[in-house]
Amino acid sequence: MSQAFDAVEQQARLEARVAQALELAKRLGADACEVGASVDQGIEVGVRLGDVENVELSRDQGIAVTVYVGQRKGSVSTSDASDESLRAVVEKALDIARYTAEDPASGLADAALMATELPDLGVHYPWSLSTDDAIELALACESAGRGVEGIANSEGASLSSGEGVRVYGNSHGFLGSQRGSRHSLSCMLIAGQGADMQRDYDYTSVRNPADLESPEVVGRRAAEKTLARLGATSPATGRMPVLFAPELASGLVGSFMGAIAGGALYREASFLCGQLGETIFPEWFTLRERPREYGAMASTAFDNDGVATRDNVFLDQGRLASYMLSTYSARRLGMTTTGNAGGARNLRIDAPLVSRDELLAQMGRGVLVTELMGQGVNGVTGDYSRGASGFWVEDGKIQHPVEEFTIAGNLRDMFANLQGVGSDIDTRGSVHTGSWLIDDMTVAGE
Repeated sequence: MSQAFDAVEQQARLEARVAQALELAKRLGADACEVGASVDQGIEVGVRLGDVENVELSRDQGIAVTVYVGQRKGSVSTSDASDESLRAVVEKALDIARYTAEDPASGLADAALMATELPDLGVHYPWSLSTDDAIELALACESAGRGVEGIANSEGASLSSGEGVRVYGNSHGFLGSQRGSRHSLSCMLIAGQGADMQRDYDYTSVRNPADLESPEVVGRRAAEKTLARLGATSPATGRMPVLFAPELASGLVGSFMGAIAGGALYREASFLCGQLGETIFPEWFTLRERPREYGAMASTAFDNDGVATRDNVFLDQGRLASYMLSTYSARRLGMTTTGNAGGARNLRIDAPLVSRDELLAQMGRGVLVTELMGQGVNGVTGDYSRGASGFWVEDGKIQHPVEEFTIAGNLRDMFANLQGVGSDIDTRGSVHTGSWLIDDMTVAGE
């Protein structure tokens, strides 16, 4: 991979193209311009039942130009970065801008907010991985899982490895670039037969391939999770506590962040409109963003507007301390950008952490949810209803697997009823959190 993809060379090439587009836009009459460009290359292999199912080598590039004529905006993107294409894109963007309506909130972020320090954040780790080596790792992962007694079949294992470069520049003179990589290995297995057939999976995902968990660990863990689901029944219906596994708790964080995103707020499409300063979570719960954390999955020194990223506190001891704003949404709300054009990066929770066993004991009787289905989350009202599967808990102990039930509530109530956060933190994504124990949800089963 690293031999076929020279990230330094690609970075220099993209920076030159971005500078060229900015100069061309200025020469053709744009009052302001911003340009984003990226190129990514990767390999993905998939195996099933010991055979290679697919090998995919990908290479994607794109360049997007946004011009401003007064407060009129035009945007055009292309995958062709040739001189002719670049000129056509700038001309087309200018044509669009001359016919769009004026928007008082449009325009570049203030020049004083541009990132001036672009440190190495430890997010680029190329992997000289041959296709044969990638296949061998995927086969080892599946073989380890299939070797566990009780596993009847496999949906396969896959390995993916990729790296890329992104560049952003604007007519303030800002030009920023960043190289990055991501590598992952996953496995999905099947146990049982007939009506009691179950499947589950596991994966590892990192910036640095040296940090990948071993194929054997991933495969065996996928097998253990699959076997644990055999014999599932439908739980009783009632109101009870629900314990969300870490990978699902991160989804609740995502729902909260969506509700405090500037786009939802200025459209009045959030159940947290007008709630700045209000208590949303228990006072022992704080949520921070650390966008420059070294080696983290979403680290960057500048957002999609070129604004310098910074540590943010969105929840301070349960109180909504800040919205998540880009330059545009901040102007629409009469506020200041929080450096979050493109979303939040590296969310971290400050809270007392306890083991999952302690959370189960605190729960007493209820359900541990390990999988959610459907998209039943209403960002406007906060209403929450999802199909689920997991495990029935009685007397603080896991008793047996359960499936085919629904959990429901309202996000505002769910956040307020958060009883504890687990120490079983999932670090595979941008949100790091352990399990969440939420009291008094509706479980609809048999």
